[in-house]
Amino acid sequence: MADTDRYESPLSSRYASREMQYIFSADKKFSTWRKLWVALARAEMELGLPVTQEQVDQLEAHVNDIDYDRAAEHEKELRHDVMAHVMTYGEQCPDAMPIIHLGATSCYVGDNTDIILMREGLCLIRDKLARVLSKLAAFAEKYKDLPTLGYTHFQPAQLVTVGKRATLWMNDLLTDLEETEHRISSLKLLGSKGTTGTQASFLELFDGDGEKCDELEAKIAAEMGFDGVVPVSGQTYSRKTDAQVVNVLSGIAQSASKFATDMRLLCHMKEVEEPFESGQIGSSAMPYKRNPMRCERICALSRYIISDAANPAVTAASQWFERTLDDSANKRLSVPEAFLACDAVLNIYENVAGGLVVHEKVIEKHVAEELPFMATENIMMDAVKRGGNRQELHERIRQLSMEAGENVKEKGLPNNLIDLIAADPLFGMTREELEAHLKPEQYIGRCPEQVDRFLERDVRPVLQRLSGALEGEGTELSV
Repeated sequence: MADTDRYESPLSSRYASREMQYIFSADKKFSTWRKLWVALARAEMELGLPVTQEQVDQLEAHVNDIDYDRAAEHEKELRHDVMAHVMTYGEQCPDAMPIIHLGATSCYVGDNTDIILMREGLCLIRDKLARVLSKLAAFAEKYKDLPTLGYTHFQPAQLVTVGKRATLWMNDLLTDLEETEHRISSLKLLGSKGTTGTQASFLELFDGDGEKCDELEAKIAAEMGFDGVVPVSGQTYSRKTDAQVVNVLSGIAQSASKFATDMRLLCHMKEVEEPFESGQIGSSAMPYKRNPMRCERICALSRYIISDAANPAVTAASQWFERTLDDSANKRLSVPEAFLACDAVLNIYENVAGGLVVHEKVIEKHVAEELPFMATENIMMDAVKRGGNRQELHERIRQLSMEAGENVKEKGLPNNLIDLIAADPLFGMTREELEAHLKPEQYIGRCPEQVDRFLERDVRPVLQRLSGALEGEGTELSV
């Protein structure tokens, strides 16, 4: 049960999944520190330093049984978190105590761990992006032929289809997925660079053998699952890395917020709605309300991520020479919180995308209200074929359209443009002939074909490649 007498981040208590919370948990962080100390000791042993197999084995045996109370006692005395954990680890591994952290500086465990955690976080984000795409792909396929009003400036424009509109949301997510995978593949460990990035301490340990310094880093990287380390650094890896990673999360938030905003507008028009449970309450005061609360939450959390992206950027711009420590407190907040918030956004996105409710009759009604205006060009061309004057017909349609528009907006009457044209001898067309131009499917262009092609060429290859991620279950949402 959560403590009620102190602040707790809503990202942990309400929104983010347990998987993402664990990645940025104390247990994951400090056990990774210990794995890095094991990797360091093993590599130093293999390269001829006075480290024994028994010492490495002892370190390995105590990677996960961390005494946090004892570490807190040491930190209270030492005022240094890394040395507090060195001492705690050493007390559990007395034979290995003399060689723990040999040649390293605090950033060896701190920075390398940060890279490892960010990569794991991005992998979880990648999998959730794939699941959202899968849900939207099924939706787009189902509704690829259903005409709906397209909007520019939120004013009715030409028709699109419900499925085609979903491809716009998906295309944004594909861009985000590409950026996510690029960042995963390009992340490199800091390695073992020493206090100012010169590897001076390791060069001393290896009696001036620079090749062994390189081999040490290669062995550590391989053990931790990386193909390399950054080529040069100060004491830390460049804080631009944090900015680049959080920018990926910001991009996902931008895409999700765009989707959720579209959904909020569609909900207002009663055309498409997010899932709504039978016992769900939309408003404490108005029992009839069905507020788009999940999409509003997507927008709210996305706004936080987008604004949070400024933190690592400013930090990267503010570092002095080989390092300053004004990055640390900010990193502890901005990076994990951005991951937790993005995780929450995708959890909600997946839930909404998998349960969208389409009200086809409402969509048909709205299309029918605007379709006479959209059909005027086809009607005019038909009248020209019957011997009419294009310029005269154009002017007459303009006049009749304004009259019909006034009837709708000023008098609250139905759109009677077709009746007005049918009664005008200039066109010489019966109502039945005019109604032949009022079939919505004639005005959706290549929408069905575009959906099919997009799914086949762009989406399904990605989903097939990430098929393992699709087997994961969606996260249960909090209130």
